[in-house]
Amino acid sequence: MSDIVLSKGIRGNLLSLMGTADLRDRTQYRLSTGKKVNTALDNPGNFFSAAMLNSRATDITNLLDGIGTAIKTLEAADNGIRSIVRVVENAQALARQAQGSAATTARLGGVLPTVNGLVGALTPQTDLTTLGFAAGETITINTGTNRQTVLTIAAGMTVGNLVDAINNNTEATSATGTGVTIGSTAGADARALLSPDGRLVIQAIGTQPLTLSSSNAGSALTNMGFAPADRAKLAGEINVTRSNIAAQFSELRRQIDQLAKDSGFNGVNLLNADTLQAMFNERQTSSLTITGVRFSVDQDLAIKDQKNRFQTDADINDALGELSQAMSMLRSQSSAFGSNLALVQIRQKFTQEMANTLKTGADNLVLADMNEEGANMLALQTRQQLSTQALSLANQADQSVLRLFGG
Repeated sequence: MSDIVLSKGIRGNLLSLMGTADLRDRTQYRLSTGKKVNTALDNPGNFFSAAMLNSRATDITNLLDGIGTAIKTLEAADNGIRSIVRVVENAQALARQAQGSAATTARLGGVLPTVNGLVGALTPQTDLTTLGFAAGETITINTGTNRQTVLTIAAGMTVGNLVDAINNNTEATSATGTGVTIGSTAGADARALLSPDGRLVIQAIGTQPLTLSSSNAGSALTNMGFAPADRAKLAGEINVTRSNIAAQFSELRRQIDQLAKDSGFNGVNLLNADTLQAMFNERQTSSLTITGVRFSVDQDLAIKDQKNRFQTDADINDALGELSQAMSMLRSQSSAFGSNLALVQIRQKFTQEMANTLKTGADNLVLADMNEEGANMLALQTRQQLSTQALSLANQADQSVLRLFGG
């Protein structure tokens, strides 16, 4: 082939055809792949920049699975809280129902007391000396043989101290507070509270009789609201309605624990003191750590089992107070989880948009403009036809020389 001599015109047209063919092949490849940069040889800068952007987009996209799991874990915890709230509301309704059923055990209600010579209401801060008691004197609550609570009055003791002495020694076997002594078996089977109008109410927790006495020889007990006729009550009886409600209350407590234990997702339970960490970037330098709670009736919620089968108003009031505090805690934690959920959802959307931005940026570096490449292909086809025609014309010039020999 090297011995074949082509004319300048034919060689020029041939080279033009070869160039056009190369451009046509390149354009066809771009049209088939959709990219103008397919290898590092096409454009090293754009090729490696796009590869880096796509790699980061992939890393960020992989985080979306973890973020999605975090969202579902928070939703599961929120579902659990909302269900527990409904159970607590039922428990509150039960306690109020028990409260509406009159107690039938022995009860000392008294009348409005006389404080410093004036009829008024007692408060937990009312000093016992303002009722006529003196330091060293005693107040005794008795519910049977060796079932008594004795408060030995000291300076500064209040009605609140007396209430605590009664309530905190119903099952004790030793002294539990300054100035408080109890019987050899246990404290009095009684509970005490201050009524809304400021009267001291003492109630037996079972069928025992109930008496109130004092070493004070004056009118201190009368001033407290207990006339001589109001200081003793015969044995009462158990309120069956309250007992049945107490059993239902215990079952609701058990259901609360079960709901909390069943509120996990993918092995993480934010209501069982687990911790959730959501990663937000591929370098693991941006994250959100969500610390769970232990929503058990014996732990964070602190809802004690019904005391004394709800036979005393004090026990019911205690239960209502605990339920109210538990409700506040549930609502507060639900708000906290809701805020965390909103934040994770924001980061999820941000991550999706960031991955899309990176992919778009990478595509801008390597993708071909299909309109432009289509126009290029049409132009190259036209050029190829023109080059072929030009080659034919150049060849005709050589053929004219051949005709000289033929003539």
